[in-house]
Amino acid sequence: MASSNGTDASKASLRQSYLSLCEHMPKEFSQRIDGSVLDMLRMLGSYNDAELVLCYLPIHEEIDTRPIIDEVLASGRRLALPYLDPATSKLQFYQIDDAEQITRGARGLAKLPSKDARPLDEWDFLGSVCFVPGLVFDGEGNRVGYGAGYYDEFLAFYPGEKIGLVRSVQVSSNPLPHDDHDIPVDVLVTEGSIWRCRTLF
Repeated sequence: MASSNGTDASKASLRQSYLSLCEHMPKEFSQRIDGSVLDMLRMLGSYNDAELVLCYLPIHEEIDTRPIIDEVLASGRRLALPYLDPATSKLQFYQIDDAEQITRGARGLAKLPSKDARPLDEWDFLGSVCFVPGLVFDGEGNRVGYGAGYYDEFLAFYPGEKIGLVRSVQVSSNPLPHDDHDIPVDVLVTEGSIWRCRTLF
């Protein structure tokens, strides 16, 4: 596992360090690794069995999730993408039935598919998995993202399995700084392993 900047590193310094790492990673190298991450993901039973997949649009050279989006839609399973409600500043997920509906907004969030679209609720999330973006993760599932906190607020009440897709160079061997409101992921999927950080009951 790659080292972070040490246990005393702040979220801000970690964020800058891993942003720089991602942005300077050769494209062919990252694409090859991303393909291997997706191969590992296809071995994860919870992903294969999920009736609904909550995905995100990548930014800053994160794992490319577009093949997952295409794969889920082609399989006939349900797919949802995140949208930030400007009235409440809360993250909400909307079902997407066609890749042509996808329009990118800020911070990797999707734009509302239509003005009549209904956000998914807690009952919709039963039998689902959620991919959680992040720049760096540790072995306990803690992560450093982009600092907005939208996902943590959503994940505090999300009942399904939370999955981090990450290249091994973005997994820290040192514990990451985290607060009480930070929600860790349950599983990390890298190009070489599936690591269960915690068990859902």
